[in-house]
Amino acid sequence: MNHINNSIPKQTNSFSMFEKKMLDQKLDPYVIEAFQYYYDLLLSGEKGKIPEADISNVLPADIEQLKNLGHHESYGREVLDKTVIIKLNGGLGTTMGLGVNMAKSLLPIKDHYSFLEIYFHQIKKYKHILPIPLILMNSFNTHERTLDALKSIGAEQDVHCFIQNMFPKVEQSTYRPATCPENPALEWNPPGHGEIYAAFRSSGMLQKCLDMGIQYAFISNSDNLGAVLNLSLLGYFAKNQLPFVMEVVRRGPLDTKGGHLALHKNGQLILREMSQCPGNEMHLFEDINLYPFFNTNNLWVNLPILDNYLEKYHFVRLPMICNPKNLDPTDASTPCVYQLETAMGNAISVFENSSAVIVDHTRYIPVKRNEQLLAVWSDCYLYDPENSLYPNPERQLGPIRIKLDEKYFGTFDQFSKRFSSGTPSLMDCEELIVKGDVWFEEGVIIKGKVVIENTSNDPMIIQRNRLLDDAPFTQ
Repeated sequence: MNHINNSIPKQTNSFSMFEKKMLDQKLDPYVIEAFQYYYDLLLSGEKGKIPEADISNVLPADIEQLKNLGHHESYGREVLDKTVIIKLNGGLGTTMGLGVNMAKSLLPIKDHYSFLEIYFHQIKKYKHILPIPLILMNSFNTHERTLDALKSIGAEQDVHCFIQNMFPKVEQSTYRPATCPENPALEWNPPGHGEIYAAFRSSGMLQKCLDMGIQYAFISNSDNLGAVLNLSLLGYFAKNQLPFVMEVVRRGPLDTKGGHLALHKNGQLILREMSQCPGNEMHLFEDINLYPFFNTNNLWVNLPILDNYLEKYHFVRLPMICNPKNLDPTDASTPCVYQLETAMGNAISVFENSSAVIVDHTRYIPVKRNEQLLAVWSDCYLYDPENSLYPNPERQLGPIRIKLDEKYFGTFDQFSKRFSSGTPSLMDCEELIVKGDVWFEEGVIIKGKVVIENTSNDPMIIQRNRLLDDAPFTQ
């Protein structure tokens, strides 16, 4: 076991203070029980690490591939009326420089449509079959703005919402509740997306689904535009009455940071996130040949099995992720609190006979950074309401590598201003690196590997219809 502190005195156990704080917020008793479980792990010195000695790699022959599951499509269509789509909508987009109450899903993503509008387009062809067309799990930060946005696009009748619970932040020096009298909201954190199972139940939404005959849930991140309902996967999942299925993709050079699939020494599939890897083994975590499969966070969950588990254990006992943070998430100074979190993909290690399916990258199109947003805005991707977002079939190159200067492109406002006249064509671009203050006019074409560097104090303007082709461009 990896430890934060091998000798924490008993008097530092301040759970009663946390309990009072959570009761004052009228949190569900099972949420308080879950926090106590993870708080006790913290006090015991648990860091939530998964060392190499406990796992081995998973080979392609060990798991199914989506391309071989086409014969399950007809059964998937048969059980559509027992299925629900759930999107995690708690993200604030802090890595894209958004404000503390701005739901990431409200950003314009493609053809002026937001994530939220794109989800609505995705469910339209199924909404008369699905008992509940779409469920969003909002956080306490995103809920109100999301409800307003649903009304504005006329989707409030088709989209149901529940709110993720919250955990109190833990002061590192005392293991007591963190306090911030001038902004009490900063005393709380969403407990990671692994909390979806408890929040789904405590909100009453799980029981509502079961009462309507819904047995299968497809869950995905709100910022993954490739996560659309797949009938072959649904059919495979339902036909085999699996408890849990994770979609995984082959890791590429750009996929060294996210959670990878592994096999635990107890014989169960397991997900290891970067924060769960011991620091001295990080080079092995990032080895895409050793661990070739990356978690997309596209998950399939059998709801009756989940309900039975929660009846017995009250919450899903996932590995703890202990995140050292500052009290204010926008403050980059030395961390002073712990946020106790979990990842929903870790449930693959909880439910016996869980499985994974290899899918291609069309089902994993994340927009977590402004660089990824630029790729999606560009002609590398196409969009129509019937097919949703998909890679441009005319692009013959692999995933594009983009690096933008954090000083000038770090926030969404900075980023969007510099492309307000139009996004460059990146169809034939392998790599784009932008250093300094650079603005783009319409019709710019970028091919090959291009570095644009502005070393002056004045903005550099890339003029309209300019072709930049395999060469440094400096001002």
